[in-house]
Amino acid sequence: MDLPFFIARRYFLSKRKKNFINVISILSMVGVAFTTAALVIVLSVFNGLGVLLNSLNQSFDPELKISLVKGKSFELTDELLARIENTPGVKIVTPVIEDYVYVRYRNADMVVTMKGVGKNFLEQHRLDDHIVDGELKLTKDSIPFAIIGNGVQYMLSASLNDDMHALQVFYIKNLKSQSLNPLSMYARKSIRPGAVFSIEKTYNENYMFVPLAFAESLMDYGNKRTSLEVQTDGKNPREVQAALQQALGENFTVLNNEEQHKELYLLVKFEKLFSFLALSILLLVGSINIFFSLMMLAIDKKKDISVLTALGAPASLIKRIFLTEGALIAFTGAGIGLVLGAVLCFLQDQVGLVSMGMENAVISHYPVKMQVSDFLLTGLVIVAVTFIISIRPASLAARSYSIDHL
Repeated sequence: MDLPFFIARRYFLSKRKKNFINVISILSMVGVAFTTAALVIVLSVFNGLGVLLNSLNQSFDPELKISLVKGKSFELTDELLARIENTPGVKIVTPVIEDYVYVRYRNADMVVTMKGVGKNFLEQHRLDDHIVDGELKLTKDSIPFAIIGNGVQYMLSASLNDDMHALQVFYIKNLKSQSLNPLSMYARKSIRPGAVFSIEKTYNENYMFVPLAFAESLMDYGNKRTSLEVQTDGKNPREVQAALQQALGENFTVLNNEEQHKELYLLVKFEKLFSFLALSILLLVGSINIFFSLMMLAIDKKKDISVLTALGAPASLIKRIFLTEGALIAFTGAGIGLVLGAVLCFLQDQVGLVSMGMENAVISHYPVKMQVSDFLLTGLVIVAVTFIISIRPASLAARSYSIDHL
């Protein structure tokens, strides 16, 4: 057995004469344990939020989105469409026309984002599990239908069973018109709501889906499209994205789901980073008790140091004993904290110990996802903190050894 570890373990487990040192050591372990558990829990919650955002965005947004680098719309030619469809890994290509429109239903009105989508949009099955009312359809017997968010339905008090009233959709088409007739400034078409979806508040309160032909006619877009939504075969989306980017050139941009919400995901990552740094500093502050415990132990064990000196122990051995003692205190607390954090995260995931506190929340409790990398990173921080905290008392003990040796 390693001698420094053997002696440090005896110091750690033995009943010391000075109970105050023992109390400080226990408080040190408790502080490290709770801070470590908090660190694991916070990191796991941010992981869970990232997974939740990803699942919500994948339900609403396409796997890959093709749009112009500069400009609002582009001409969709047969040659361009064929080039995209013939790219290996591409399964479905859905043309999209998206813009703001003004919607009126009976006495209520609001501005929403209208997405005109091709017939194969429903084949992507992105809304299948999120329909809360009505039938998922864009057309039936050549009659167009709109799929609206439940927030839009609430604001307009729209009824799916009202055959007498439809959604009046207005699109401003010519603000620079010199005509005195206000009707020349906008286009208007009517469409009945056929289904209601519920994904997330931002989407629910701002979006409606309509058939591509309806949007094309309302906005007078002809063969122009604002974007193309691509679903891959799922084998390697990154390779499909790179292949499409190469095939389309510099005028187009191909974004995956995460890149479509780059700022949001970046914000979550920054919050996770700053939370990690803040708790790491808290761990450092909480470990100061280890410093005082080792300092007092070094003073208390002067006689033991003298005995080791007489037996010929080098200064490096004395230093390693106290470094090991600090490691035992910190790692014991860290081990308890890692287990405690893992257990609490598991219970949160299975039972939901802490709720979101909002009635209309997407999920009832805070999401968590444990990752091995977070546990390893937490362990690395503890190692660094332990070394920083323990080096001064260990050096003091070694210096005492040097004085005794002289």
